[in-house]
Amino acid sequence: MSSDPIDLDRIVIVGASLAGLTAAATFRAQGWDGDLVVVEASATMPSDRPPLSKQVLAGTLEPAAAISALTDRIDGLDVDIRLDHRVAGAGFAADDLRLKFFNDHEITADGVVIATGSAARWPAGFLVETEDSTANEPKYRPRLAGVHVIRTLDDSLALKADLDSGPNRLVVIGAGFIGAEVAATARAAGVDVTMVEYAPLPLARVLGGMVGEFVADLHRDNGVDLRLGVGLDEIVEGAPGRVGAVTLTDGSRIDADVVVLGLGAAPELDWLGGSGLVVDNGVVCDETLWAGPGVVAAGDVASWVNTLFGERMRVEHWENAIEQGEAAAKRLLAAGEGSDGEPFASVPWFWSDQYDCKIQMAGRPAADDEIVLIDGDPADRRFAVAFRRGDRCTGVFAANRPRIAVVARMRMAESLDWSHVVP
Repeated sequence: MSSDPIDLDRIVIVGASLAGLTAAATFRAQGWDGDLVVVEASATMPSDRPPLSKQVLAGTLEPAAAISALTDRIDGLDVDIRLDHRVAGAGFAADDLRLKFFNDHEITADGVVIATGSAARWPAGFLVETEDSTANEPKYRPRLAGVHVIRTLDDSLALKADLDSGPNRLVVIGAGFIGAEVAATARAAGVDVTMVEYAPLPLARVLGGMVGEFVADLHRDNGVDLRLGVGLDEIVEGAPGRVGAVTLTDGSRIDADVVVLGLGAAPELDWLGGSGLVVDNGVVCDETLWAGPGVVAAGDVASWVNTLFGERMRVEHWENAIEQGEAAAKRLLAAGEGSDGEPFASVPWFWSDQYDCKIQMAGRPAADDEIVLIDGDPADRRFAVAFRRGDRCTGVFAANRPRIAVVARMRMAESLDWSHVVP
């Protein structure tokens, strides 16, 4: 016991995200029966995110099923869900945790879980204010119709409606995993797809040339026109108010009926100014996800020290949101007992389904790590590589080799020693 226990009569979770609802379920599973409130900025419940660029976009999963994948986690658990509650500001002084909302409501708490997630990045100047935007609560929309991001269920359904209206020429900006999944789903539906990536190869800045070449070949072989080493210059209007083309930094022009921007995401932090928390590319937490007295963070928004890898990181993957949501809830309950809790030392994990290929990645490699082929051949679309930094294994990437990826993650959780992970 390292500090005085916190009286946890009311806990407020900010964000009905995967991390937030997992935290809510964990509080109840651990036997805590206090007042549990989840506040959510959206007027509707969020959905599970992985299907948005795949099954929902393809029309093989009903929207209600994507929502229930999240809401089922708290079904029957006596959780007070308050939708349309966008936080305007917060004060997190010791013994006085307070949230203020744009709808003029206010709530106090004994413990807070921050799980607001992240928002899609847009090109500078491309968003314009909507008619219902106010000085207190600004709202934005794309300057041109037909330009999309995918972060929410509404985003996915709007893109699907555009693609279904056909004929369509789709341009995807960014060959990261979201952009690549959208491209794969659209190609399966017969849409003409051009994918633009500023780097010389997809994912090469993180996963190296071997993986980048594999991903590039995978999309080329499935009919994607891949433009590498070139970036977006401008989104050009065609018919009034609607996209008609994009121009690239090499001076080329691509006609487009629909554009998807896969430019990454930024953590939702604006409301935390003046809160008393440290914010730097996320809510700055210690190794236990503790951000300040009575406050923890989880999911896309949490920047924490991962003691297994010996570095600070922020992870935007589905599996991390679940594991961190659970760990953050347990950390707050530990504070209720006067304990410092346990470090959250996980092995980051994600997967991506593209065409006939299941891609899995365990770990946190860097661009300059040595890449070692440990199984198969990229030409066969069945292979695995490991990333080596000195005597440590920092990651394992696998294509259509699921057992290798799963076993590697289990071993990495025990030790990053190269001989242990790659015997």
